Amino acid sequence: MTLQVIGAGLGRTGTFSLKFALEHLGFGPTHHMSEVLASATRTVPLWLDAVRGNPDWDAIFEGYGSSCDYPGCTFWRELAGHFPQAKIILTTRDPDSWFDSVSETVFSQRHREAFSGGPLDEFFKSAVYADFGDRIDDRGFMTDYFVRRNQQVIDAVPPERLLVYAAKDGWEPLCAFLGVPVPDVPYPRVNSRDEMRHGREEAEEVRGDQARPTPEQLEGFARGYIERMKAEAFAPKA
Repeated sequence: MTLQVIGAGLGRTGTFSLKFALEHLGFGPTHHMSEVLASATRTVPLWLDAVRGNPDWDAIFEGYGSSCDYPGCTFWRELAGHFPQAKIILTTRDPDSWFDSVSETVFSQRHREAFSGGPLDEFFKSAVYADFGDRIDDRGFMTDYFVRRNQQVIDAVPPERLLVYAAKDGWEPLCAFLGVPVPDVPYPRVNSRDEMRHGREEAEEVRGDQARPTPEQLEGFARGYIERMKAEAFAPKA
């Protein structure tokens, strides 16, 4: 199996919903940060090799048909070159809305501190936070970065290979781009800020007084979170 779809959009641009959408359309399994955490003991060393300049993309994405979210989106250029037949999806949203979301979730101080100094510290600093330095809490810098970085993708990828996509667009443009029929179920909507907040609180309860989770705890929580979001992705809405 080789990657057929590469998600170039940053985290908190509907990437978890896109993961389940791609899997539903037959382009899965879809690599995502949650998958890295769910198999951290195997995958994090491979990603550390990548951030140190010695990637084995075939090993990292073995068994996956597509990728989105961090850490793959950090390496979208490299992946686009390594998998030249793969199509590129740039998920996006309003820059200020994106900043509000990441600031309360994956870029929050609480989230960063949960991994600081632990076995995943280098991974997060290199594969997720590297472009931000000490400006990660600076709205003006971050929203400008978001716009400029998305434009870099648009400028670099041939139009026929690229879909600029927002989750609110639903199935139609995604399916047209990928050349597959539109499903008869609503497009998934998962991993809201409230869901992430609740998940983080559950993880902290499991961790207890420990400064950070053990790899086993992290993997168990991530696997459970993936399954819960998957069950919600296509569940009938009240």
